[in-house]
Amino acid sequence: MKVIKTISAMQKYSTHCRKISRSIGFVPTMGALHDGHRALIKADRHTNRIVVVSLFVNPLQFGPREDFQQYPRTLTQDRLFCEKAGADILFVPNGHAMYPDGFQTTVLVGKVTQGYEGQSRPAHFDGVTTVVTKLCHIVAPDRVYFGQKDYQQAIVVKQMLLDLNMPIKMVMRPTVRESDGLAMSSRNTHLKPNERGPATVIYHALKEGGRQIRLGERSGARIRGAIERVLNTEAVVNVDYVGIMHPDTLEEMKKLTGRVVLAIAVYIGKTRLIDNVIVRVPTL
Repeated sequence: MKVIKTISAMQKYSTHCRKISRSIGFVPTMGALHDGHRALIKADRHTNRIVVVSLFVNPLQFGPREDFQQYPRTLTQDRLFCEKAGADILFVPNGHAMYPDGFQTTVLVGKVTQGYEGQSRPAHFDGVTTVVTKLCHIVAPDRVYFGQKDYQQAIVVKQMLLDLNMPIKMVMRPTVRESDGLAMSSRNTHLKPNERGPATVIYHALKEGGRQIRLGERSGARIRGAIERVLNTEAVVNVDYVGIMHPDTLEEMKKLTGRVVLAIAVYIGKTRLIDNVIVRVPTL
């Protein structure tokens, strides 16, 4: 595996790959890698000749009271992780190269950014779409890979690629979970020992929402209530939102048909965690 640290060297490598018709798959990350990232790299490896992983903790997607300074930075471990997982290139740009003095461009996506994460974390998606646009222009991939855990983010990136006529396919892969159901996340390391057990209630609540749908419940409001009741069984859990959303438009669904995304964001102590499941609504 080769480590590339400059934008110009990454662009040169990508241009060479295109000249010799080698497809590029790209996994953008902020580091602190885990088995969820391993699954993305594996999917990338299965489809593409060249696998590029980026490590960049993007300051633009953190709010002023969020955990940018505390976000885990584990470059040495992440480098070994990527090599063992099968990456060809590890791209590690620095902050000043990505956002030099005088940088003043922001990429904004509309409706699909406005609820849920976009409402709870103002300007978060502006930072995501700006950095992903820059990284995609630098890496020039054929495919870019995201995990389902960040469902709204994946849909936002998909919309952005479509709107900007970028010839890149967004591939979303299923959430990878711990043995007790907790979605793998770099922020899980922030949980205190007495918070780790209660965190499993997130997945239990999502499963209960799915169970109620399979039993015949079609009211979005009642499904939300069922999910919230499970979440409220753990005193350390503070609910940010419970979303009952359309899988494509992310609009709130009042009457459930087709497929529905059940999404949760909670605070457990100072740690904010998100998760979701996609449920196919049976025909009654």
